[in-house]
Amino acid sequence: MSDHHHHHHDHSGPIAISDTAAKVVVGLLGIIGVVVLVATVILWPSAQHVEIPLPMQTMAGGAVQTEAGTVVMQDIGACGSPSIGKVFTSEPEPPRTASYTCQRSIIEIESGPDEGKKTLFEIAPGPGQPDLRAGDNIRVVRAADPAGITMYAFEDYSRGLPLLLIVLAFVVVICVVARWRGFRALVGLCFAFGVVVMFLLPALLDGKSAIPVALVSGALILYVVLYLAHGVNLRTSSALLGTLASMVVAAVLSWVAIEITHLTGLSEEQNTNVATYIQHVSITGLLLAGFIIGSLGVLNDVTITQASAAFELAALDEGASRREIFTAAMRVGRDHIASTVYTLVLAYAGGALPLLLLFSVAGRSITDVLTGDAVAIEITRSAVGGIALALSVPLTTAIAVMLARPFGSKPTAAVAPARARHARN
Repeated sequence: MSDHHHHHHDHSGPIAISDTAAKVVVGLLGIIGVVVLVATVILWPSAQHVEIPLPMQTMAGGAVQTEAGTVVMQDIGACGSPSIGKVFTSEPEPPRTASYTCQRSIIEIESGPDEGKKTLFEIAPGPGQPDLRAGDNIRVVRAADPAGITMYAFEDYSRGLPLLLIVLAFVVVICVVARWRGFRALVGLCFAFGVVVMFLLPALLDGKSAIPVALVSGALILYVVLYLAHGVNLRTSSALLGTLASMVVAAVLSWVAIEITHLTGLSEEQNTNVATYIQHVSITGLLLAGFIIGSLGVLNDVTITQASAAFELAALDEGASRREIFTAAMRVGRDHIASTVYTLVLAYAGGALPLLLLFSVAGRSITDVLTGDAVAIEITRSAVGGIALALSVPLTTAIAVMLARPFGSKPTAAVAPARARHARN
């Protein structure tokens, strides 16, 4: 008798539920998984060649080539040297006339065909201009002028090592604190990145419809990420079902919101460049895909919490009915919604701070600012994410409660006395 009750209160493994409920959830996820795989094959992008957009190509029409460089000398002096951007081994030629001054930087080229040689940059101070210092590691563009002479120009600061250190710190902290589960979550993150780079972006570039592409990408990510991070069990399965359903709701809401608000996305420079140079790609489709993929992280967070809460509550009180478990789990969910809505909205507001700063000095009315395309996109994104988030809580909780306390299981009045006897033992 004591062993029997101990079995019911050991929460280290999956909670026993009816075979029917298990078959239903496994069957549903199996069918959805097959549909997702078939859709992936159908939507898989072709191997078509897309011309490099004009702003991103060299004068010869090819891809921009960058090399590593280090600033070995920097001063302020007379500018106009014939050696600007050219390759030399000793010293640059002096300017023919000393008509103006600027920042002069001698760069040692550290990769490519001119490795070990030098070039000269002359940079007039002003907004957006780099402020180079001796010892700075940079990336330089290598190109050829119309006469075929190799020329170099400043591209950006070299951030490879600092970024690598930051990422390594992130990986170490996650693995130390969350241990094996944290490592699995990082593997899932790499998979998600792979889906975006290898499937989502090429499919959109191929002209495929945004909603099915985004839904299939999201489903692929969710199947792998959730099971990797939280294990293959019914608790994770209920969260997965809830997240998939909520993602479809987010997709429908996103489409409706973009249609009724007539958002164009052309207020953002990147979207304008896409519309100009990659004309077969739909900007509203890009917005839609962004809305759907952007909602996955917060939905995943909420649904797995709700599933865990429902299963734990069901295990703690075996005499509780489905209604009682649902009500108790929803109390947890409401707190989670309240905090996550702040996270959602403030994250978007943080990303739009430069835009809001510009509007704040433009002297325009607050109504014009809020209803303009750029800010309206963020408001709509926040609202759609918030609605999908709020709906995901009761949806996932209901699924988890049905699995944790399946239909046909009747709470018995003898459970509490049995627990008391077990506690005394």
